[in-house]
Order: sequence, then C-alpha cells, then structure tokens
Amino acid sequence: QVQLVESGGGLVQAGGSLRLSCAASGRTYSTYLMGWFRQAPGKEREFVAAISRSGGSTYYEDSAKGRFTISREKDKNTMYLQMNSLKPEDTAVYYCAASTATWPRSAGTYDYWGHGTQVTVSS
Repeated sequence: QVQLVESGGGLVQAGGSLRLSCAASGRTYSTYLMGWFRQAPGKEREFVAAISRSGGSTYYEDSAKGRFTISREKDKNTMYLQMNSLKPEDTAVYYCAASTATWPRSAGTYDYWGHGTQVTVSS
C-alpha cells in the first residue's frame, strides 16, 4: 500500500509557473506507475500526465504537452509536475495517483490517490 500527499499548489497569474510535488510513503513506490490528474468545478477528473516505473517513459494529455513536465525521484519517493505557461483553463484541483496497471491515461486503473492540491490561474 502507498500513501500520497500533494503539495505546491497555489494562485498564479497566467503565464506563470508552479511545481507540484507528490510524496509517497511505502517501500514499493518504484513498482507503481504514477500519474497526475485534475478536476475543475463541474467537470470530470481528467488525465494530465503519467510516468512509468523506471521514469523512462512519460505520457501527457494534449494540452499539457510542451508546457508541463513530469518526473520522479526514486531515492526521495517523490514525483513532480513542473507546470509552465499556465492558463486560466488549467485551474483545478490536481491529484497524484499510483497504479499497478499499465494504462497510464485511465483514472479507473489507479489504485491510490492523494487528497489533491488546488491550482488557480488568474487572467
């Protein structure tokens, strides 16, 4: 089992940057596919980015490509989401998640979730 805690959210102006962190507990962190999802008010939770167990493969939702970068540090049991050129439409609660499966884009395949961190981008 793994517990996940997100941090790094906040209020930023359009065009600004934020780096989200996801700290994971448990010795089996490196065995999980890790992902970031977000949910805006009145909308369904959507995939943002994911990273493979080794860190060698990354996956992005189209609007995140070129602006967001996902990474993970095995020795710190931590995953990051560097978000640049933020837009008002990026405003949402961002969740990190861990999966034992191999389908990075599907929320239903993730086994563990954090409580989320709010990101608000003002225009």
